[in-house]
Amino acid sequence: MGLELHSIDSGGDGTPLVVIHGLLGSADNWRSLLKQWQRRYRTVAIDLRNHGRSPHAAGMSYAAMAEDVLAVLDKANIERCHLLGHSMGGKVAMSIARLAPERLASLIVADIAPVTYGHYHNNIFEALRRVERARPDSRQQVDELMAETIDDKDARLFLATNLMRSEPDGALVWRVGLDEIEADYEEIRGEPAGEGSFDKPSLILRGSRSNYVTDDMLPKLRQILPQAQVVTLEASHWLHVEQPKAFLGAVDAFLDEVERQGA
Repeated sequence: MGLELHSIDSGGDGTPLVVIHGLLGSADNWRSLLKQWQRRYRTVAIDLRNHGRSPHAAGMSYAAMAEDVLAVLDKANIERCHLLGHSMGGKVAMSIARLAPERLASLIVADIAPVTYGHYHNNIFEALRRVERARPDSRQQVDELMAETIDDKDARLFLATNLMRSEPDGALVWRVGLDEIEADYEEIRGEPAGEGSFDKPSLILRGSRSNYVTDDMLPKLRQILPQAQVVTLEASHWLHVEQPKAFLGAVDAFLDEVERQGA
């Protein structure tokens, strides 16, 4: 049985669109796009375990995180949905597509492939730990501390969305389960759970300036998602942030076609 995760649910009718964020993200990161989608769909954005407002718990395997998401769908009485996942959330989504394909009408995977990646986050973990030890009281201090290991200002701003005030001293601390995430980082950078392929409509969105979905990874993607369309946006890994209109347009066009076909 999965954890009781926090989610943002717009309510409404029609086939729901369920959104899963990436590593060190949260449902809150998707609010602007959710406002657009909820005009046509019941939208549900989920905070994965150790992220956002969801509980902290050991174990970051894709099977465990998929079970968590399926528990959210059960509680929300969602029998079937369109599922969108970015980065780590895309691997969770692919896991669900393999483990419970009957729950999905379609699958959208944003800038991730079903492969084992390198240790891309060492400098990020170092920056988060630096802030954790310092217990700063201003966001400027946080940014200065992170800048010692992270040059990218946008990346620092993204990570800062995970800050909250502690009690009783009011220091800025991380709301993510950093210990749990670091402990299972080998699982996170690994392949999705499950076996076989998902033979339903699928969309792969990738960034032209990202190395997360390169051309040589596409055959592996098509082994799992044989019906996948591949769309490349002029963006880095954070394609939904850098190109929200293009991202929205690609998703809407795909879902329109799926809905027309009655999938």
